[in-house]
Amino acid sequence: MGEIAGFQVRPGMFDINGATALANGVCFTVHTHNGTSCELLLFHREEEEPYAVLPFPEAYKIGDVYSMIIFDLRVEDFEYAYRIDGPYDSGKGLLFDKRKVLLDPYARVVAGQRIWGERRQDAYHARVLRDVFDWGDQKQSHKELCDLIIYELHVRGFTQHPSSRVKHRGTFEGLKEKIPYLKELGVNAVELMPIFEFDETMNAREVDGKKLMEYWGYNTVSFFAPNTSYIAQDEYNQEGTELKELIKELHENHIEVILDVVFNHTAEGNEKGPTFCFKGLDNNLYYMLTPDGNYYNFSGCGNTLNCNHPIVRQMILECLRYWTVSYRVDGFRFDLASILGRNADGSPMNNPPLLESLANDPILSNVKLIAEAWDAGGLYQVGSFPAGRRWAEWNGRYRDNLRGYLKGENWEAWNAAWRICGSGDMYGGLFHDDNQEYAGYNSSINFFTCHDGFTLYDLYSYNDKHNENNGWNNTDGANDNRSWNCGAEGETSDPEVLKLRYRMIRNACAILMCSRGTPMFLAGDEFGNTQFGNNNSYCQDNEISWLDWTYLEKNKELFEFFKFMIAYRHKHAVIRKKLPEAVCGMEPIHAHDVQAERTNLPDGTRTFGISFAGYDKKKGKDDLIYIALNTYWEDVTITLPDLHRRGAWYLSVNTYGDGQGRYFYPEGEEIRIEGNFVMRPRSVAVFTGKTF
Repeated sequence: MGEIAGFQVRPGMFDINGATALANGVCFTVHTHNGTSCELLLFHREEEEPYAVLPFPEAYKIGDVYSMIIFDLRVEDFEYAYRIDGPYDSGKGLLFDKRKVLLDPYARVVAGQRIWGERRQDAYHARVLRDVFDWGDQKQSHKELCDLIIYELHVRGFTQHPSSRVKHRGTFEGLKEKIPYLKELGVNAVELMPIFEFDETMNAREVDGKKLMEYWGYNTVSFFAPNTSYIAQDEYNQEGTELKELIKELHENHIEVILDVVFNHTAEGNEKGPTFCFKGLDNNLYYMLTPDGNYYNFSGCGNTLNCNHPIVRQMILECLRYWTVSYRVDGFRFDLASILGRNADGSPMNNPPLLESLANDPILSNVKLIAEAWDAGGLYQVGSFPAGRRWAEWNGRYRDNLRGYLKGENWEAWNAAWRICGSGDMYGGLFHDDNQEYAGYNSSINFFTCHDGFTLYDLYSYNDKHNENNGWNNTDGANDNRSWNCGAEGETSDPEVLKLRYRMIRNACAILMCSRGTPMFLAGDEFGNTQFGNNNSYCQDNEISWLDWTYLEKNKELFEFFKFMIAYRHKHAVIRKKLPEAVCGMEPIHAHDVQAERTNLPDGTRTFGISFAGYDKKKGKDDLIYIALNTYWEDVTITLPDLHRRGAWYLSVNTYGDGQGRYFYPEGEEIRIEGNFVMRPRSVAVFTGKTF
């Protein structure tokens, strides 16, 4: 036992990173490889100057780790940070500065970020978490990935618009108020855009009288801390409680939670960016640096985390374990995940240690791992992401091929058929690994839209992006959108254009829900939400990005269509996965020409069908589905597969409609189809087979 700055202290728990509340004090543990000394700073709440500075004695250091227990210290009474001294040589990537106040990289709570759009102080301070949340006996979900329907949303944008009619707009609590809506829609997984603590005020600017900021949250400040501006009420030293209550209630309603995580870069930026954490701890270890000490920028955001360095790899693994254990998260979507497979010099690795560690970690064995399998440095790994079949991928080829084919690019026909069938050309069918059987289609996350790009309504309302409000002269955002305005750019009152737009939306929904793989769509697509042609709304904390819930009433018919298609997918397991062979003799999965008996698609065909067939043991009967696409602007007559007098086909969905505003037929109301069926222009039809 010793004394420093009037506090009773002793060496701490060197193998437990961060600050840990104990019965009679707090243990502080931090490490630096190249630093030569370390000081702990204690602050009173909301104050800039520390009331105590405690240098770590050399006896309180083992290896590169400093650890100290301070007795009789109440977590409610202070905030903390560090200062680290060491060599400064920018050419070697060494940026130590003993004047810099540094955030604990393992901080569970970041102070000063509570009010959205405001930053309380220049330097980040941390608080010590007192976790008393009781999860009860809630079990971990064991849903297969292919059984999920993923709904991507932004926590603030989901309920910030006044039309959301929730009590706590833009918060975790506001999202919780919308759980009945999610249940009615039928989704069983939400993918939350970044909820790690980020600084939305970073790079804030004003354009045309509107304040623009880092709204999306892809500029992480702390990987272990929840965003406190998303909570409805103060939670001093128990931050995360509201988020845990949200997750617990989502689970009770059979909805999984997937977090969008950003381990490819941090908010410290490039050479001109601030130093608030990693740069001051070990800049040349945490970041990929060029030979002259500058930052590789494979993220497009100024810096790139050196993810396969053992120190960074350990931090990422501990972080994901923490969110899995302490927050009971069900999965993670990794932003620009190809960066996770790069070496320190930026070159792609064949067997990246980080990806293998995450894929084989026992704590993470049942969580979903989803990769955005590309990065801003040009590495595109869709269909070939490393670390085996443990990882699923955002299937960018599904998006591109189906967008193109639906709008009339008939040369995409074969690619479109492959995507609907589960992208077997990329992921295979069934395969074996470590004596376990996996479905290749579990590797594919199918989507038309996500946060990055057009909404589904805008996809069929704009030929070109309209990002002028972002202040970059419309130079930002993707140019290759494969969109189509259906005859008029932007808002229009032309009834024929509007009718076609909503049909195209229904086409996309029907195909997405009838494709093998895991469907994902953007919140608001189900009721025609628009971003007014902005395909890069990262900086728009306003009506451009907020969901306008008045569209739910305006487009109630579209919402009901989404509900039906989601329920239809839940009902028919044969769409989601391979079943035992069908009794009727139909093949498990096949593509069909206009005449169904022809199973080779002509090059450039504008019309084709996909059949799924299998025996559903739970129902004790065959499960037969036929989905037909007509991208031609005229009627096309098709025939359906012959059930050899053992059954009949019934029309369940017709996106063109029957002229009476009816686009789907619930069980018992389906229309029996005898012989041929006329596909109307630019439409999709779904048929259900019933055997006798």
